[in-house]
Amino acid sequence: MTTDYDPIAEQYKRSKLTPWRTHIECFTLLDTLGDVRGKSVLDVACGEGFYTRILQHLGAARTVGVDLSEGMIELARKQEARNPQGIEYHVGDGRDLPFHEEFDVVVAGYLLNYAPDRNELSAMARSIARCLKPGGRFVTVNCSPSLDFRTAPSYRQYGFETSIIGDWREGTPITWTFYLDDGPFSIENYHLPVDVHENAFRKSGFTSVTWLSPRVSLAGEVEHGADFWRPFLSSSPIAFIECAK
Repeated sequence: MTTDYDPIAEQYKRSKLTPWRTHIECFTLLDTLGDVRGKSVLDVACGEGFYTRILQHLGAARTVGVDLSEGMIELARKQEARNPQGIEYHVGDGRDLPFHEEFDVVVAGYLLNYAPDRNELSAMARSIARCLKPGGRFVTVNCSPSLDFRTAPSYRQYGFETSIIGDWREGTPITWTFYLDDGPFSIENYHLPVDVHENAFRKSGFTSVTWLSPRVSLAGEVEHGADFWRPFLSSSPIAFIECAK
């Protein structure tokens, strides 16, 4: 996982407020999660706690956020201190989470795409499976493993661009550059195919793996119109996955 989020933590926090992240990413992820009231939820790669706070607000009985970046967790803890909600935040590695069958649901926003090879992806899948109670679910949004980013369109109208260097193969780096009012910043993901993901999930004890396409909220369609979203949806750079243990 080569991207160092500590120096870009504040910028990444603000990038969560762009329309596509509200009307596609957040809408589809929460719709897939469904009712979390009374459930124990672990948010892996929680960043500054964007989804962790939403899950707590939606009625989760216990909400825990974990992120590798100390800078991100510092931001999350500062917000918890300003507005206490009873959320736990920990600095931790998604490849080796310190929990055992404690959670009904594990959520991850952009975790798996930081695995540069199938061994690290398998470590993440095993770690997540260990955290879940029998019958638990893992729901995630990630850089899409099914999109060939060599042929991806421009996403500039949504506030970012993607690019690759070199051959298209397992482990090819994908650079996402986000454009904010005070300048751009970049993060690096890695390409691993769909079948590599599915093998990692099943070998880790997940009994089902479901791939879900992104959807636009009604508010997003009303605010921006269907044509605005068409390039994103026709060549979606993100994918949603739901796994059951």
